Amino acid sequence: MRVQIFAGAMSLALLSSPVSAVVNHDLRDSYIVVLKESVSESRANDIAREVAKGHGVIGHQYSHALKGFSLKVPEQALKGLKNRFPEIDYIESDIVMYALPRGGKPNRGGGGDSVERAVQQVPWGVTRVKGGTVDMSNSSSVAWVIDSGIDSNHPDLNVNKSRGANFTRGKKTNTNDGNGHGTHVAGTIGAYDDGFDVIGVAPGVEMIPVRVLDNSGSGSMSGVIAGVDHVARYGDSGDCANMSLGGAGYSAALDSAIKTAATQGIFFSIAAGNSGQDASGFTPASTNGTNIFTISAFGESNDNFAYFSNYGSDVDYAQPGVDVLSTKTGGGTVSYNGTSMAAPHFCGVLLATGGSFSLDGDVNNDPDGSPDPIAVSN
Repeated sequence: MRVQIFAGAMSLALLSSPVSAVVNHDLRDSYIVVLKESVSESRANDIAREVAKGHGVIGHQYSHALKGFSLKVPEQALKGLKNRFPEIDYIESDIVMYALPRGGKPNRGGGGDSVERAVQQVPWGVTRVKGGTVDMSNSSSVAWVIDSGIDSNHPDLNVNKSRGANFTRGKKTNTNDGNGHGTHVAGTIGAYDDGFDVIGVAPGVEMIPVRVLDNSGSGSMSGVIAGVDHVARYGDSGDCANMSLGGAGYSAALDSAIKTAATQGIFFSIAAGNSGQDASGFTPASTNGTNIFTISAFGESNDNFAYFSNYGSDVDYAQPGVDVLSTKTGGGTVSYNGTSMAAPHFCGVLLATGGSFSLDGDVNNDPDGSPDPIAVSN
């Protein structure tokens, strides 16, 4: 039996606080069980039930992006699991996934009704990628924001929470953003061109919250895979899933899930990470394939590569990721830095162009010596 064990988890999409301050997920004895593709859905359900009877606790079940389930069980109980169920392809250890703002925790804000709306600003990043020019309110394509949820009451955002889902612990129907990260990401993708707050790259596009990160900005790999599975089940060709999150190491399960969803014509825009290292050491930044894009960050001055951004051959394009103004949970706006802010620019470009975007120069001072091209809307 192949059990894939990750190295220590760490922040990918945005630099975290010290690990002890943010890890609140007890993932000891927690695993992701991936079944062979040939296994039927009914047999997969039978296996999950039988494992549960054997004193394992089943968490998420996957049926579209991959086949399998998450499992909490003592490590010693794994030993005979594959012998008992030859349909098991492999088992991975679950790990903590992160998305925290560089330099601090997102401002959760107050009540949306109490925040006076400011005159609309066009963020520099939206201008740089030549976004904000096409009203996407009636587009059939949508943005799936796999993140900490979205503030559905923010007046500058077109949020459809009825199609959303919550794969964190707690009330599963609640897709509201208790952290602030997902709301900021959403505003960059598609804040309305309505004269208030900010404008997004694909203004007015419908955004669906897929909550996989809790109020602390952390979650589990198993929950993130459940989010991708949800997108694979309900998404359509031309949609974009934004993943401004991640962890250290490699996950065959998450890699496979993203690739399967992408074969349906769903775009994936993935943050490269903020460790200033090669993106190949992080997941899902290292995932490659058709319709899958890993995004590095640059600043407003001379398109200079952001010092914190991950780099390397797994990175596809660079987008604005320094001093990015966008929507804030509770109303109003706030600026953040990070590749978490770069990825939603590209998601907006994909939605606004249907994937037929243009290139406008390269970043300067890319550490890997091969400058990332800058993608822009037509």
